[in-house]
Amino acid sequence: MNDTTNGWYSSENATFGDRLAAAREAAGMDQATLAKRLGLKVKTLETWENDLTEPRANRLQMLAGILNVSMVWLITGEGADGVSEPEEDPISPDVNEVLMELRGLRAQFLSRAERLGRLEKKLRLLLKEEG
Repeated sequence: MNDTTNGWYSSENATFGDRLAAAREAAGMDQATLAKRLGLKVKTLETWENDLTEPRANRLQMLAGILNVSMVWLITGEGADGVSEPEEDPISPDVNEVLMELRGLRAQFLSRAERLGRLEKKLRLLLKEEG
């Protein structure tokens, strides 16, 4: 997204919440849609966008995937933002919706894989203690 003197968003002064809101808007989503895709309440998303709280790592990873931005940019504002001006040949809203859903599923799969790994490690430790 380009810095503008007329707009509310400026990459130099943006907070995590500002970047999250900008990425969400660039993806063409309202808060309710993004909250639903993340499986959380709109109020939770509002607190993130208002910089009152921040998401945990697994939600942050899901956010980056769904919004097609890097986690580094979302956290620090450094690097490619993924919310730049549209390309010359933009994709249709229907195709974009499918891509967004795929990215969300990918983020969910990664999160579940991490959870599975943690549970497996915990089970191994428990079995080791019993044996």
